[in-house]
Amino acid sequence: MIILALDTSAQAASVAVVKDGYLTGEITIRNGKTHSQKVIPMIHQLLEILDYKPEDLDMLAVANGPGSFTGLRIGVVTIKAMAYALNLPVVEVSTLMALAYTVSAPDGLVCPVMDARNRQVYTGLYKIDNESVSVLMEDTGIAIEELVSKLRAYDMPIHFVGDAVSLYEDYILDQGIKARFAPDNIFTHRAAAVAYLAWLMQKDGKVTDAFHVVPNYLRKSQAERMKELLSGSNSNGK
Repeated sequence: MIILALDTSAQAASVAVVKDGYLTGEITIRNGKTHSQKVIPMIHQLLEILDYKPEDLDMLAVANGPGSFTGLRIGVVTIKAMAYALNLPVVEVSTLMALAYTVSAPDGLVCPVMDARNRQVYTGLYKIDNESVSVLMEDTGIAIEELVSKLRAYDMPIHFVGDAVSLYEDYILDQGIKARFAPDNIFTHRAAAVAYLAWLMQKDGKVTDAFHVVPNYLRKSQAERMKELLSGSNSNGK
């Protein structure tokens, strides 16, 4: 089975191909948020390098969130279009789970943290053991203080990964968490992790189609929140 995966949920744009559970190729670019211009050429280039045609693909996968609202839309729309045109099934993979899967932590847990601004993070908690991933805390958007409070219940090393590490590393250490930190300049979002997780998930039937793939934003955009705030203010003023 050949799976093509895409991750455009954050600063990195990444495309990868996994065949029968083994990575055969990956292209990742982390040079500004120009995903709308780069993703399609990256897909074409990777397939050409691997001597694959689009018709050779058996399945598609996408990191569907949380993450950048614009980035998620680009990735999801691209995969939806390909799935529709090629009549292929799709696996939706949590951006946070895929980010966690880039870290090897057999001795502890992995906690991905993506900056959601205003001391908020997108996060989850995972136990990763070779070909299995256990979800200990579902993906959520919470304050960093609330996250730390939840993590105090785990008496084992917790490996943090993501762009919020550099923001809150000192704070987390000060809270007495058995923390280890993956450097963001190396451990970033990779479509290879998305593709491999899709390979595992499809075995359990976690597959959908072009019509049902949607971004998982976890929360409303800043524009939507401001609109609701202004609407509430106008209503109170009547």
